[in-house]
Amino acid sequence: MNKERRKFLGYLLKGAAGSLYLMLPMPVKVPLQLSTVGGREKYNPREHEFVFLVDINRCIGCGSCCVADKREYQVPDGQYRTWVERYIITEDGEVFVDSPKGALNGYPEPRQVDKPIRDAFFVPKLCNMCEEPACVQVCPVGATFKTDDGFVLIDYKRCIGCAYCVQACPYGVRYIHKKKRTADKCTWCYHRVRRGLLPACVNACPTKARKFGDLRDENSEVARIIKSSEPLFVLKPDMGTFPRLQYLHLRQEVI
Repeated sequence: MNKERRKFLGYLLKGAAGSLYLMLPMPVKVPLQLSTVGGREKYNPREHEFVFLVDINRCIGCGSCCVADKREYQVPDGQYRTWVERYIITEDGEVFVDSPKGALNGYPEPRQVDKPIRDAFFVPKLCNMCEEPACVQVCPVGATFKTDDGFVLIDYKRCIGCAYCVQACPYGVRYIHKKKRTADKCTWCYHRVRRGLLPACVNACPTKARKFGDLRDENSEVARIIKSSEPLFVLKPDMGTFPRLQYLHLRQEVI
């Protein structure tokens, strides 16, 4: 019955693109039930405010984060929930960007550029967990939703694979899963966070370029960084999505 429903809705959407906005639901914020963590405490999503920080100066492009993510979620070949881009800036200001296999194997070979190079650095990419997510607004069946603790997630049972959210995301972090045929993306390892664990990619980063924590915890590293005078940046600030993913030492060429 579920397959028939998805097939019907998929057909309906293909033929009704012109009237899509008549179908769009209001953004959904789903309250999650309290759950026991380790038999000792309960997780209340309303008591947390998580942020993800990435320090560009620390990233070495090793790809450990991508490997950890692929193992955690069995991500199909050629698709990535997180990846790392290499930026090469020449002396005359030309910018070269690449990400072979999403940096899954790191960057063992230097990129050949026939110009003097001024600078080079790596930029990890993942879901921005926007405060105002465009993907939630365009989902016609409410499969993409926002939780009380600010995570933007996907209900795979409701998703019909229409790809409207993929097109709406200004950061290119969504894709249609090759096997599941539903939308997919980075979730900041929500299943781990609810159990008091760090996201898999944060655990795997050897240089601590990825930092994750709760702003409600004043002793957390992310809370201290945000309260300091260290400048923080977000990708595409003009989009008005207000990402929770923030970068330290992000260069102008990336923004």
